[in-house]
Amino acid sequence: MSQSSVLVVEDDESLREMIEWVLSEEGYSVATAADGVAALDFVQRERPHLILLDMRMPVLDGWGFAQAYRQLPVPHAPILVVTAARDAASRSAEVDAAGFLAKPFQVEELTRLIKLHWDDQVE
Repeated sequence: MSQSSVLVVEDDESLREMIEWVLSEEGYSVATAADGVAALDFVQRERPHLILLDMRMPVLDGWGFAQAYRQLPVPHAPILVVTAARDAASRSAEVDAAGFLAKPFQVEELTRLIKLHWDDQVE
């Protein structure tokens, strides 16, 4: 896995696979994790450019992942929250995320959000 990747942390397998496919088609290197524990394991081995983070997951939720991730040595990739919560902005603020995307979303919204934050990271 290259350092210039997007880590998708999502427990819904079909959504996780769809996001992975879309981003791969856009030319991004994509890694996936089904929960926060698997995501923490990944970020201890690899340094993604961006993290797309679902908030409500089994095993370790988005809040727990974000807290544990911030305790790891820097640098930290920006976290982009993807949530079905009514107030996606407040969920995003709770984990000091760089941005958010409310579910359900359009593919164009996803790619626009990724490109916006990706360009900030690779400049």
